[in-house]
Amino acid sequence: MTRAKGSTFLLAVVLFIASLVIIIASIASGPRLLNPFRMDRETSQMLLAIRLPRTAIALLMGGALGASGAILQGIFRNPLVDPYILGISSGASLFASFGLMFGLALFSLSVPILAFIGAIVTGAVVVILGRGWKGLQPERLLLAGVGIGFFLSAVLMLVMTTSGDDGLKRAILWMSGDLSMVDWDLFPAGLFFVLIGFGLGLSRRHGLNALTLGDEIAYSLGFDPTRERLFLFVAASLMTAAAVSVGGVVGFVGLVVPHIVRRHVGSDASVVLPLSVVAGGTMLCLADAIARTVAAPLELPAGVIVALIGSPYFIFLLGKGKISD
Repeated sequence: MTRAKGSTFLLAVVLFIASLVIIIASIASGPRLLNPFRMDRETSQMLLAIRLPRTAIALLMGGALGASGAILQGIFRNPLVDPYILGISSGASLFASFGLMFGLALFSLSVPILAFIGAIVTGAVVVILGRGWKGLQPERLLLAGVGIGFFLSAVLMLVMTTSGDDGLKRAILWMSGDLSMVDWDLFPAGLFFVLIGFGLGLSRRHGLNALTLGDEIAYSLGFDPTRERLFLFVAASLMTAAAVSVGGVVGFVGLVVPHIVRRHVGSDASVVLPLSVVAGGTMLCLADAIARTVAAPLELPAGVIVALIGSPYFIFLLGKGKISD
């Protein structure tokens, strides 16, 4: 084992141990502290019905957003790209908000299904618009995503101004990354699509490494940039759509986590993608624990806590010149 691989392995072990500690602390913390050595029937029910599904959804969402951010920043060779800048979250938010504000949520999974459909449809439109005569061009793809995102956000604001107060409040909470209403019903479908997206992204890790060096070098290494970019975009879209559909919109995880991981282990996608999953899941898990503890019994949206923590740290990295491709 070389010195670099040994250092990466050690960092991975430290990250896993820190993640495990934070996950356990997250499960135990909240308006009512759970003691694992003194569990009665009421606390057991609270653990199984509320704390565990909430922690599991936070890990799933954060992991998916972390890996999506790492993939998209590699595709576009742009450190400021995150899963939400491509309009995918705007599509999911618009469809989900229709369900919340106009009573289309006929059963518990209606909103996640609507959000997933909105994200997938938006991703497909962005791919179509981003395809030029040279194939799938990163500049066209990025501009198409930004344009579609602004348009859908404007439509969403228009719809929100015409909705009733109750539906409007629920829609705002959903778009703020509120995890207080999640349950086990959401987890299997979300995990299924996240695993498909992550598996696809990991299988194209060598293509992602080649794309970060530029299209000409990727060609010379035997990779078709358009094909690799399409596969990787589909992988990131599936993970983002699944994340948004199970818990709403949570920003900054997909932007900040890949930078933190690359800063410590380098830019090899074989290492960055799995560790971004662990780091992203841990970050959102920690944010959710803070959100339900810091102002108890009032619960804050986890997405707000992530933004409050993530944005100053991102500015700090930017100021120190630590933001890298």
